Amino acid sequence: MSDNNSAERSGPATSGPPLRLPFAFARDHQVACDNGHLLTGPAPSATGLRMARALAGRPLTLVTQDAEAFQASLARLYDQGGETLDPDGLQFDLDGETRDALPRDLLENATEAPVVQLVNQLLRRAVRTRASDLHIEPHEEGLRTRIRVDGTLQQAFDRTDVPARRVVSRLKVMSGLDIAETRLPQDGRIALRLGGKAVDVRISTLPGPHGERVVLRLLDRSGGLLAPEDLGLDPDKQALLHRLAACPNGIILATGPTGSGKTTTLYSLLQLADRRQRNILTVEDPIEYELPGISQCQVNSEIGMTFARGLRSVLRQDPDVILVGEIRDGETAQVAAEAALTGHLVFSSVHANNPLATVVRLRELGVENYLVSATLRGVIAQRLLRRLCPDCAQTMPATEAQRAMFCAQGLPVPEALRHAPGEAGTRMLANPCPSCAGTGYAGRVGVFDIIEITDTLREGIDAGESEYQLRNRLRTTSPEAAAGLYRLGLAKVATGITSLAELARVIGQDA
Repeated sequence: MSDNNSAERSGPATSGPPLRLPFAFARDHQVACDNGHLLTGPAPSATGLRMARALAGRPLTLVTQDAEAFQASLARLYDQGGETLDPDGLQFDLDGETRDALPRDLLENATEAPVVQLVNQLLRRAVRTRASDLHIEPHEEGLRTRIRVDGTLQQAFDRTDVPARRVVSRLKVMSGLDIAETRLPQDGRIALRLGGKAVDVRISTLPGPHGERVVLRLLDRSGGLLAPEDLGLDPDKQALLHRLAACPNGIILATGPTGSGKTTTLYSLLQLADRRQRNILTVEDPIEYELPGISQCQVNSEIGMTFARGLRSVLRQDPDVILVGEIRDGETAQVAAEAALTGHLVFSSVHANNPLATVVRLRELGVENYLVSATLRGVIAQRLLRRLCPDCAQTMPATEAQRAMFCAQGLPVPEALRHAPGEAGTRMLANPCPSCAGTGYAGRVGVFDIIEITDTLREGIDAGESEYQLRNRLRTTSPEAAAGLYRLGLAKVATGITSLAELARVIGQDA
């Protein structure tokens, strides 16, 4: 193993069946057996070492690993086949009720009740496939579960013999919700681990005619933050982001629908700020990543800790840079504008279709035109498009209609376009591609439309001009800046990164 810190020979290893200590024992005592090797963490216990050698009954090669490498080894050894969801192998007792204790690590298995095993299987699959959401949907005939991967929902299973009420109760127990209350929506949180990977799960329940519907949002805390250069921006847009982040004051907004990566972009902007000379504070719901050197505050509306109240409190902490997770109401928008006007740099997000529509949205929230023009420095509109799978994507000659799309946007016309199997007349594969599970896509790429608020735009904002009039102003000064998300996405299609079908699904024909 490349990440070994040291290796010590305690005798010749012999072949034999794989040895497995119970997962909880291996994790707590920092020992694990791996085909003739005795893997240890940085602080293995004497009990663990004795048990491992006694179980092996033969000499083992001692391999000492650091904490991160040992957690990765545990995940590899104990998560075999964890991606396969097999509810057919579970037998459910439809009369009893399972109310187990709070969950342990998802790799702890064994003799749990069938409902507990099913829930753990679902969560394991969601984490392993990097799903952003898990849907539990009771219906008249049983229970359907779906997971959202790369922005699209995929069915996990739909069965008639799964006790939906008990599955929901299990999730509510795990999140500390009231299992007796089934008439009102509830929100909670589950802290999970899959081996060494920490996952934060936000749970929301909604009453329905056939039971409570549950949606879980999964946040992978071990995924790491993206540096600005890793967002997929071209050099000109990277330079613009650096310029915006260096502003001494003002508001910089990220806009787009839910799940378009706005928070990731805002966190990347925070990384550009000088943390040694600037006091940076955030007000978030939820706190998705812990940022070193930055003070973070969690919104809690149940006790009155709203974005607006949190922002007012943060302003009394002598901040230089403030990140507000989302501008949802007029009070938050007004306080953010006033903070920017008094010398603070504010990063936030707002829901709008494009950068110039953000100006109209701020007006709707009650911010005066003079405040918008005086404080708004830049807007980043973004979308996430699924990448075509490199192993199964197919190429077809561009049709006349497709060629016309590129001509209308002033882009070079490609001779051929790439598609997922089954799209645009391409043939379906006999067997699903293992790299993408038969979807034709693997991973996502960002499309960014970034506009800097210039003096020309400020003049139009001050005059109360509409989005259409502001775009005409932008075209006269910078035609490239007025291109829009559709043109930028079409350029990704031309290079073969994504397909026309994916562009139409996410952005539409916004020519």
